[in-house]
Amino acid sequence: MTTIQVNKVYNHLTNSNRKITLEVGGTRSGKTYNILLWIILYYCQHNENKTITICRKTFPAVRATVMRDFLEILKRMDLYDEQHHNKSNHEYRLDSNLIEFISLDQPQKVRGRKRDLLFANEMNELDFEDWQQLVFRTTDKIVGDLNPSDEYHWIWEKLEQREDVEIHNTTYLDNPFLDESIRAEIELLKQTDETYWRIYGLGQRAISKATIFKYTEIDSIPEDAQLVAYGMDFGFNDPTTFIATYKKDHNLYFKEHLYRSKMTTEDIHQYMKGVGVLGMTYADSARPEIIEQLRRYGHKIMKSYKGANSVLAGIDLLKRYKLHVTKDSENMVKEFRSYKWKEDRAGRITNVPHDDFNHTLDAARYSCYSILSKPNFGKYYIH
Repeated sequence: MTTIQVNKVYNHLTNSNRKITLEVGGTRSGKTYNILLWIILYYCQHNENKTITICRKTFPAVRATVMRDFLEILKRMDLYDEQHHNKSNHEYRLDSNLIEFISLDQPQKVRGRKRDLLFANEMNELDFEDWQQLVFRTTDKIVGDLNPSDEYHWIWEKLEQREDVEIHNTTYLDNPFLDESIRAEIELLKQTDETYWRIYGLGQRAISKATIFKYTEIDSIPEDAQLVAYGMDFGFNDPTTFIATYKKDHNLYFKEHLYRSKMTTEDIHQYMKGVGVLGMTYADSARPEIIEQLRRYGHKIMKSYKGANSVLAGIDLLKRYKLHVTKDSENMVKEFRSYKWKEDRAGRITNVPHDDFNHTLDAARYSCYSILSKPNFGKYYIH
């Protein structure tokens, strides 16, 4: 049998007494490889008749990364037996233990049978809802690995303070088996890209380059800022949001007034009636029936202006200004932190935004694009 060397990630898991272990670190720190070694050499050797789930967000990513690594390890150790490999179901039976590979785009498997051990590879790809569905069906141990490419992420908000969670940090320096040419390439990031060096070299949290907006948090709206308009995004299971947009020189200021789920049209009417809306509201044009009902109730509300590629055009418009949001706009602050461009399979940033973390930001886009995109904007200030 081939000699296999392990690093500190393997030892973290071997000595762990917590329900959840997160291995956070830079690129090439050996996180994924050593977690797989721990599953094969330790967990499966000390347990019988266990179900182990290894997952990522999409199945092409599962097949190209963690499944490939798992099978390569088995073959290097002369443990691979094709008769134990169910290729159609993406399962492997190691002694009496079943190891299955799934992705979060397979909802029937995510919400299917329970498991004993979960390994969430590249865990920061997962939504919190994905995570909850997996956790609810995991009885024994949960392991996740990730690059800390998001300074603000549900992982830190939801898990960091839990007593049953342990977080370990590693970098490429913790991988004694890394080729010197790769080590040198990583260290070049010091000179070429400070953000990538912090994330992928040092394993530190940093604002992702995929984050769409830069903004500052403020205590209150400046007194001399003018109200542009209000924006509203309708939801039911998702929240209905209502924000105010103000402008002063080349600055836009936002204040969140409403962020609430399960609101009917009557609920929205009573809310707007109670707060005494002072100007025009621009709302999601995809729900004309709600807008019309609110107009009949007497509210000053219109469909948001929608031109070609209005989402990208609205984002582009907002990015022309310095953006500020009040500190008490808690949900809007979270969305500013979390709203990102999608990345392709090669990790390149696209010009397509993720359609999440955007309920208040959609409302802001409605209010701004409906007014500020017009060439004679000055006529449309609402006092």
